[in-house]
Amino acid sequence: MELRVLNYFLTVAREKTISKAAEVLHLSQPTLSKQLKDLEEELGVQLFIRGNREISLTEDGVYLQNRGKEILSLVDTTTSNLQKNEVIGGDIMIGGGETQAFHFLSVILNELMEKYPDINVHLYSGNADDVKDKIDMGLLDFGLVIDPVEKQKYEYLPLPISDRWGILINENHALASKAFVTPKDLTDHALLISNQTLVNNQLSEWLGENLSHFNIAGSYNLLYNASLLVKEGNIVAFCIDGIINTKGSGLVFVPLKPALNARINIIWKKKQIFSNAGTLLLEKLASHTKTKSS
Repeated sequence: MELRVLNYFLTVAREKTISKAAEVLHLSQPTLSKQLKDLEEELGVQLFIRGNREISLTEDGVYLQNRGKEILSLVDTTTSNLQKNEVIGGDIMIGGGETQAFHFLSVILNELMEKYPDINVHLYSGNADDVKDKIDMGLLDFGLVIDPVEKQKYEYLPLPISDRWGILINENHALASKAFVTPKDLTDHALLISNQTLVNNQLSEWLGENLSHFNIAGSYNLLYNASLLVKEGNIVAFCIDGIINTKGSGLVFVPLKPALNARINIIWKKKQIFSNAGTLLLEKLASHTKTKSS
């Protein structure tokens, strides 16, 4: 499958008609139709459902659309980085979960972007599983992940900062006036937990027994929408401090006792070949980490 033809397919998927796509691509309609038919024959699947007015995608078509966007994005990033080899520039792709530790990274990124205007930073938000998948596929250079997370298959740099776990609750909740909460305090409350297995194993250890012995009302991967659910009821969400600004929000964060803290790491693929911008970022991270730790 040629990249040129993949771009044809994505254009048709976006425009939803052969005529509009042909106009955008500066091709004749018969030429574009033949290219699409040849692509379907090459792949051995039907990509489009041709309606009276618009073209829609089959399940295989949706899959190719999603992966095709990722492929062309990777090609664009690679091309940009190679073309800017003589200067410090290019794209740095960073993914991360919700954590105030991103401030540590933001300081360094801003320094680099001010000094080297040809550097472009692209941010992706997702939990550790999402971030690792995109690193594996080459769609991210670096990931900011919160322990516990499996890091053995990656290179990683522990950052000299940590996050504090606690609960997020409605300001009128029975636990809102407490300075901290213990496992016993949570026995009779509906709990909302992270959907990451290793995180939940850690919470099980803190609670002192299997999560199945508690009232688990649901799960979340990113906290903002979960906080809206918490705000309107009596659900208790396990979360990290500082992700939601609780001032004037109707929400309260209460830390856990005994304290439960999580280390933050930068991870990247083993034997990764970085652009000069990515290499410089890693050098700056190592330098800042060493300085802050000493």
